[in-house]
Amino acid sequence: MRSVLSRLMLSVAVALPVLLCTAPIRGIDRQEVLEQMKKSRPQDLKVLIEEPDAGGPRIIGIYEVRTPSSTDTMRRYQIWEESPSDLNIYFESVDCSTSSPVRVKRTATAVYVRTINPGGPVNDTNREDHLVWWAACVPELAGTDPVTLRDKALSLGYSTLIPERQEQLPALAP
Repeated sequence: MRSVLSRLMLSVAVALPVLLCTAPIRGIDRQEVLEQMKKSRPQDLKVLIEEPDAGGPRIIGIYEVRTPSSTDTMRRYQIWEESPSDLNIYFESVDCSTSSPVRVKRTATAVYVRTINPGGPVNDTNREDHLVWWAACVPELAGTDPVTLRDKALSLGYSTLIPERQEQLPALAP
């Protein structure tokens, strides 16, 4: 039994370098990777941000927006964050209530609890939060420039005067 095992191990040890040497070495084609990511996008993905990045576009989208059965103001969803060099998918949530609209954003290193002011001022710092919040809370407005949504926010009962703030917590687990 031992000699059979020894011969098998020897044949594998001899064949492995030969296989490794004869296998064609092929580099990773960036365009091929980008196409694979594009093909793997969820069908219900709503692209919220598409901007140029080194080597190709950077895309942030939202999909699988769900309302938990326990409340009608909470939404859970997934964020698709694609760049030419990486793909990240985050599970997040928002509170759509008129009294405390909030986005809970997750990254690999932190959790951010951000109070949102629907219909309020939008700038480069809070644009993503507003786009995500509107897409989750009022899906028919997904992708609409949040700067144009003040009247809609007022008609839905938002004061447009809520102070925006952020609390940062350490990420406990992926």
